[in-house]
Amino acid sequence: MTTRPVTTDDAGIPAPSDEHSLSVGPNGPLLMQDHYLIQKMAHFNRERVPERVVHAKGGGAHGFLRITEDVSQFTKAELFRKGAETPLFLRFSTVAGELGASDTARDPRGFAIKFYTEDGNYDIVGNNTPIFFIRDPQKFSDFIHSQKRRADNHLHDHNMQWDFWTLSPESAHQVTFLMTDRGTPASWRHMHGFGSHTFLWYNAAGEKYWVKYHFKTDQGIQNFTAAEAAALTATDPDHHTRDLYDAIRRGDHPSWTVSVQIMPFAAAADYRFNPFDLTKVWPHSDYPEIPIGTFTLNRNPRNYFAEVEQSGFEPSNLVPGIGASPDKMLQGRLFSYPDAHRYRIGPNYLQLPINQPRNPVDSYNFDGPMTFRNPQDPVYAPNSAGGPAADPALYEGEHYHVTGEILRSASIKHAEDDDYVQPRALWENVLSDVDRAHLVGNIVGHASAPEATTDMKQRVVEYWSNIHKDLGQGVAKGLGLS
Repeated sequence: MTTRPVTTDDAGIPAPSDEHSLSVGPNGPLLMQDHYLIQKMAHFNRERVPERVVHAKGGGAHGFLRITEDVSQFTKAELFRKGAETPLFLRFSTVAGELGASDTARDPRGFAIKFYTEDGNYDIVGNNTPIFFIRDPQKFSDFIHSQKRRADNHLHDHNMQWDFWTLSPESAHQVTFLMTDRGTPASWRHMHGFGSHTFLWYNAAGEKYWVKYHFKTDQGIQNFTAAEAAALTATDPDHHTRDLYDAIRRGDHPSWTVSVQIMPFAAAADYRFNPFDLTKVWPHSDYPEIPIGTFTLNRNPRNYFAEVEQSGFEPSNLVPGIGASPDKMLQGRLFSYPDAHRYRIGPNYLQLPINQPRNPVDSYNFDGPMTFRNPQDPVYAPNSAGGPAADPALYEGEHYHVTGEILRSASIKHAEDDDYVQPRALWENVLSDVDRAHLVGNIVGHASAPEATTDMKQRVVEYWSNIHKDLGQGVAKGLGLS
């Protein structure tokens, strides 16, 4: 048996882990001292010039958020005050495809929203699914590499996609979503959006809650079958971009109902699923959705490059009343997204009109390429010359106590925290007979690619059999395997 080489970082130093980031306890937040994670993410952000490494193909529109319900008992964030109206920009996208790829490819859809609030920009960088393929950012660049092109022939390879998925059982929930018809939405207007991560909300009294965001399309869900999506790939690869632009131009302004799930802060400790695991949902039977308002898209960009291509979204844009959770993927994205924009657009990308906050900026950052808004003296803090000063009172309530040994570890599973239980519930309780048939057919079609080996097809069958024996048997029959 051939001995495998040891993974190293780019300096040749043996890597501490291929899968786990350094955290405070198994379920705690990540540490900046994890140099290997930082190196992987920083290098990954610089792999392509100039299009986005991920979410390259997309479109967007302007609109506004209107809050209709009082949620002040949960958060003091001004944009969620009852009656508040906040301008926004929303960018939709595919994940794996390049800038010229088809809109209708089977892929998750990015659902990134920038709210121009009176307290600065607040960004929710989500998808059209409430979950994701992995739960630790250590694996993110590897996951994307498996969905992109091979190093030797520069072709997409379904065999390496299934290689990653079948070796990463935490992917099962998201891959199940992806292989249903929700993996090929009919338009951006006819799909839901989700914040996906868990976030912290805190109110004026400092009381804390965990929250998940849901954006439910008021147009109703509409999806393409695999055959319909493939046909549009050939005839109109820009179908989603065209559909949104034309709808807004004719006055058919799409809207979404904004809802939240609220979990008491202390309830997270013994909840039956890890509430900070991006591969899991909170069942609505435990925490129902609470509608709090709507948002509407009512204005097209005047220039695609200036407003869509140069837009930059970052989960680290958190306004008072909202904070980060110990979600490991969120922790990684807090660094990764703004770092990618500094590289791709430039260090002063927040001075571009599409990214610039609507409220005054009093920052001590200055100079750098393409700057056009430099502060006057003093340019340092602390100072005695009357410069701006931080107000820690605005963030009273966002702090919480964490304990645990510094280690690299998989998350500790909660009472029902299994990688297959939620996709099994999706198969058994959510999908119709037609949905199940399409799911099996889509899996078989994807795993029947010429490059998929017989051994890999057997692993695919085992992967789906772990979710449900009927699903595994359907895939096995379609692939001609026992």
